[in-house]
Amino acid sequence: MGRRRRPGRDVSGILLLDKPAGLTSNAALQRVKYLYRAAKAGHTGSLDPLATGLLPLCFGAATKFSAFLLDADKRYRVRVRLGETTSTADAEGEVIATAPVDGVDEAALRAALAEFLGPIEQLPPMYSAVKHQGERLYKLARQGIEVERQARAVTIFSIELCGFALPDFEMEVHCSKGTYVRSLAEDIGNRLGCGGHVVALRRTGVGPYRDDGATFVTIEDVEQAAEQGAEALDALLLPLDSTLGHWPAVRLSEDAAFYLRQGQAVLVPRAPLEGLVRLYDPSNRFIGVGEVLDDGKVQPKRLFGND
Repeated sequence: MGRRRRPGRDVSGILLLDKPAGLTSNAALQRVKYLYRAAKAGHTGSLDPLATGLLPLCFGAATKFSAFLLDADKRYRVRVRLGETTSTADAEGEVIATAPVDGVDEAALRAALAEFLGPIEQLPPMYSAVKHQGERLYKLARQGIEVERQARAVTIFSIELCGFALPDFEMEVHCSKGTYVRSLAEDIGNRLGCGGHVVALRRTGVGPYRDDGATFVTIEDVEQAAEQGAEALDALLLPLDSTLGHWPAVRLSEDAAFYLRQGQAVLVPRAPLEGLVRLYDPSNRFIGVGEVLDDGKVQPKRLFGND
C-alpha cells in the first residue's frame, strides 16, 4: 500500500502574491500552497509567465469568492516596443515582422492611445487560454495551427502614457476582465503603422486590491514565514471580506441569519435598496454575499459555513 497523504491545513484567507517573472501562475500557486500546507487553494486569473505583479491566491473558504475577483477590473503597467511584431505579441515569441518607427512621435502615440478608450472589440491572441472546439488556443498555436477567433467586448477605463523613448513606451492601463494587454499593445502598434509587442508587464491592481508598496507578498516572504510557523504564515493573509469592501455591509439578526442560511430571502431594516451586499451575523462574523431583491428582501448569493 502507498503512503496516505496527510490532509492539508484548514486555512482561509487571501494572499496578495507578487508573482515573479518566469513562473506560471499555477506554478506560483502550487509553491505557495505547499508552503502553507493548505488543503484548498486557487488563483484568480492567470498572469503570463513574462508578467509580474498581483496574483491573488484564495485559501479555504475564500475560494468560494474567487469568482468576484475573476470578474473584477484590472490595472497594469506595460512597456511596449514599437516596430516589431512577434508571434505571441510579447517578448517570448519570435519576431515575425518589423517596420520603421521614425515617424512616430509623442503626439501620434497619445492620439492612438485615446482611440482605445472605452468599450472596444478585441480579438484574443492565438497564444491564450481561450478554447476553440474544446482545445486551448495556445496548444493549437504551438502546432502551428491558427483558427478564426471571435472578437470580444472589453472596456478600457483609462490608459495613460508614462514614458516615451523610441522604440519603447510605457503606459498604465485600467481595464475590464477579459482584456488581453498583449493584444492591446499589438493593436496600438498596428494603429501607428509599425506594429508592437509587450516587453514588460506588471499587474498593479485587481478589484479593490492595489499595489501600494506594502500589501503585496513575495514567494520569498512566504518562505521566510514558513520557517517561523503557521502563525507567521497566516499573518500574511487578508480576511475573506476584504475582496468585497466596496459593497455595503448588512448586519443580520439571529433569526434573519438563520433563515438566510436556509436559503430564504429575509427582510432587513435599513438595508440598501439594490445590489450586492456583505452579510454579517450578530457576532459581526462575515457569512457571505447577498443580493437585494426588487421587494427589498435580501437573498443569499454565496455563503460559507460557520466552522
